Amino acid sequence: MNLDQALHTFVLESRELLEDMENALLSAGAADSSDTVNAIFRAAHTIKGSAGLFGLDHIVGFTHVVESLLDEVRDGRVALGEPLVVLLLSCCDHLSAMVDRLDAGQLEQDEAGAADSEALLRQLRRHLGEAPAAAAPAEAPAPDHAADAASADAGVAGDFWHISLRFAPGVLQNGMDPLAFLRYLCKLGRIAGIVTLSDGLPLPEDMDAELCYLGFEIAFDSQASKAEIEGVFEFVQDDCQLRILPPHSKVSEYLELLEALPLQAARLGDILVRCGCITERELQQALRRQADGDIMEGERLGDILVDAGSVAPTVVAAALTRQQPAAPLAVVEPAKQADSRSLRIDAGKLDRLIDLVGELIIAGARADMLGQRLRHPELQECTSVLGGLVEEVRDAALELRMVRIGATFNRFQRVVYDVARELGKDISLSVSGEDAELDKTVVERIGDPLLHLVRNAMDHGIEPAEVRLARGKPAKGMIRLNAYHDAGSIVIEVSDDGGGLNKEKILAKAIERGLVDPERKLSDAEIYNLIFEAGFSTADAVTNLSGRGVGMDVVKRNITALRGSVEVASVAGAGATVTVRLPLTLAIIDGFQVQAGASVFVIPLDMVEECIEYHPANGEQYVNLRGQMLPFARLRSVFGIDGQATRRESIVVLKLGSQRAGLLVDTLLGECQAVIKPLSPVFAGVQCISGSTIMGSGEVALIIDVAALLALVSAAPEAVPAAA
Repeated sequence: MNLDQALHTFVLESRELLEDMENALLSAGAADSSDTVNAIFRAAHTIKGSAGLFGLDHIVGFTHVVESLLDEVRDGRVALGEPLVVLLLSCCDHLSAMVDRLDAGQLEQDEAGAADSEALLRQLRRHLGEAPAAAAPAEAPAPDHAADAASADAGVAGDFWHISLRFAPGVLQNGMDPLAFLRYLCKLGRIAGIVTLSDGLPLPEDMDAELCYLGFEIAFDSQASKAEIEGVFEFVQDDCQLRILPPHSKVSEYLELLEALPLQAARLGDILVRCGCITERELQQALRRQADGDIMEGERLGDILVDAGSVAPTVVAAALTRQQPAAPLAVVEPAKQADSRSLRIDAGKLDRLIDLVGELIIAGARADMLGQRLRHPELQECTSVLGGLVEEVRDAALELRMVRIGATFNRFQRVVYDVARELGKDISLSVSGEDAELDKTVVERIGDPLLHLVRNAMDHGIEPAEVRLARGKPAKGMIRLNAYHDAGSIVIEVSDDGGGLNKEKILAKAIERGLVDPERKLSDAEIYNLIFEAGFSTADAVTNLSGRGVGMDVVKRNITALRGSVEVASVAGAGATVTVRLPLTLAIIDGFQVQAGASVFVIPLDMVEECIEYHPANGEQYVNLRGQMLPFARLRSVFGIDGQATRRESIVVLKLGSQRAGLLVDTLLGECQAVIKPLSPVFAGVQCISGSTIMGSGEVALIIDVAALLALVSAAPEAVPAAA
C-alpha cells in the first residue's frame, strides 16, 4: 500500500471514529458513563496514534489535549456535564474539518484552521486547569539493589495483587503516558506499594528523550477481578509486558469455585477463564506459544500458564480434576477473523459490477428469446439454466450495494441536539428499524430530505416546554425515526408528539395564495399535502430554520426523483407523521410485463397483488373485487394509445401501502428482470413513468410509476385520461 492509499484509509477510519465519538457524546447522559467515556477516549486515542504515523503533527497536538482532558474525566476529576459535551462536540467538528482538508490533499494546517485550533485549545486547557492536581501514587525509592524487588514480593505475601509492568521503549512515541495508566488503576483500588524499575536505563549520553526505559512492580489492594485490572491496560497491551498475580485470598476463592463446578467436557483454558483465574489474553498467549512450539517437549497448556506466572499450580491441578476429556483448543484471533470477513470496496467498482450485471441480464433475455423462437430444446434448457444463474448473480451483486439505514439515522442525533439548543427546546430523538437495508444510492440521496423533515418537525411540530406542560404533555418533546420493509419498498416514518398540523390555517393559506378553489371540498390528506407546494409556508416569522417557503417542495421533488412517494398524517394536539416510501434499489428490479397495443410496459413485481379477467359489464371505472369496489384505469387511456383493445382484457391489481387500484391492459406477458435506465430530461414532465428498460428484443419498455398512477386513479378514475 502506498502513502496515498494509507492516507485514504486513515481518512475513512477517522471519519468512522469521529462518528462513534459524536454518538457517544450525545448519549453521555443516557448510557453508563464509564463505558461512554472509555469509548470517547478510545476514539480520540486511535485518531491521535494513527495521525502520528503520518507525521500529522497538528492533528496529534490537538487530539493530545482532548485525550488529556478525557483522561481527567475517566479519573473522575472533571465532570462530563453539558458545557463539556458541547465543547467536545465542537472538537469533533474541528477534527472532521481537519480530516476533510487532509482528504483534499492539504497535509499542513492553514491559518484559519490554526486559529480555530487555538480557540478550542484555550477552552480545553481551561477545563484542564479546573481539575485538581492528581495525587501521585505512592512510590518507593528507586531500586538500588535486589532488596527492593523483595519489597514488592512482600506486598504479594500480604493480601494484595502483584502487578509486574514493563513498558516497551516506543510507548511514548505511540502517544501513551505510562503514569496515566497508573492513575487510572487507582479507580479500581489502592496502590499499596510501588517499585520503579530503572535497570533498563542506558548511560546519559545514550538516552533518547522519546523512549521509555522504566518498569514497575506494584502491590495493589482491590476487590476487582483479574480481567478488570487487565482492562486498565487495554490501550497499551501491545506496548508492555504485563503479569498479574492474585492475592492468597483470591487463590482460595478460585479453588472453591473450581471445587463447586460439576465434571464437564470443557477445555482447561475455558475452565480457568470462566472462573477468573486467567484472562482471555493470557490464554491466547499461552496457546500461541504452544502452537509455535516455543515450549519444552511434552509441556502442556497448564504447565505453560504456570511457567508464565499466570496461575498457581494448585489452581491448575484443581481445574484438571473437574475436567473431562475434550478436543484441543485452537488459537482464536478474533480481530484477524473479523478482518478476513470484511473488505473495503471502492464504490465505483461496485457500480461498474452492477452495470455489467445489467448488461448480462439483457443479453440473457435475448438468448432466451432466440431459444424460444428457434424452438431448440437444448438451447432452451441452456438459456433456462443461464437465466437462473444470472438471477443469482444479480441478487448477490445487489446485496453488495445494500447498506443499513441506521448510519443515516445516527446523523440526526447531532442535528436534534444542535437544533434543540438553537430553538431553546428540550427534544430527544428515538430511532427504530435502523437495521433495515436499502440501496446505497438511495441512502446517499435520502439524507437531505430526511434532514429537512426532522428540522421541520422540531421547529413547527414540537411546542415550547411551557406550552407542552399546559397541555398535559411531558416538557421534553420526542422526534421518532422508524424504518421497515413493505412490499418491496422501504418505508421511513418521521413523527413527532407536537401539536400536529393546523388544517384550517393550511387551507386558508392555500386559498390566499390561489392554490385551491375556495368552493372545492378537500380531504384531510389533500389539505396536508398542500405543504409540499412550492413557496408554501404557514410560519408567522422568518427564522434560520423556517418561514421562507423553501424546502418541503424540494423534499417531495427529491423523493419523487427516487421513484418514491411521501404522505402526511396528523392528529390535532398529538403530533404529525410524514411517511416516505422508497424503492429498495434503483438498479435492477423484478418486473411484470404488460402490453397495450404494440407498446410494452413493466410494473414492479412487488407492487402487483394479482391479475383478474375483465368483464365489460362490471363498469367503466370500478370493478367488484370479492365484495369490494376497486377503482381502475385503462392503460391505453393513461398514455393515449390508439387502436382497439383485445377481446380478452385483464386487470392488474396494484397495491402500494394502503392504496389499491387496478390497471386494465390488453395482454399479460409475465415476469421479467428489468434493468432500470433513467429517462432523458426531455421526458421529465411525463407522468406515471419512472424509467425505462431494454427487452431481450432490443426494444425499449417503459417502467410504470405505480405511486403516481395510484394517486391519479384513487382520486378520480374518470379523470385519469385528462390528467395523464
